[in-house]
Amino acid sequence: MRMMLRWTVPVERGNETIKDRSLPRTIESLLEKLNPEAAYFWAEDGERAGLMVFDMADSSQIPQIAEPLFQTADAAVEFVPVMNAGDLRTALEKVAANG
Repeated sequence: MRMMLRWTVPVERGNETIKDRSLPRTIESLLEKLNPEAAYFWAEDGERAGLMVFDMADSSQIPQIAEPLFQTADAAVEFVPVMNAGDLRTALEKVAANG
């Protein structure tokens, strides 16, 4: 299932993890592990934020993905099932066909 992983990192903890390089290592590890179709990073409400869109084979992957962000950066993490334009088109065609 296509999933969006979204996180924010508190400023002070983010500063510490940038200096000790643990946040960049955690993000690089996630990029390697998840092989996301998209990854974006920005500032949100004064905090570091990011998202990755990737294929999640099983919900049991959630702790493996989230824990490094929790433990390294005190991150707030959320997982959201998402669709691309092709997925939405297919879904809407099925809805229309079923009335």
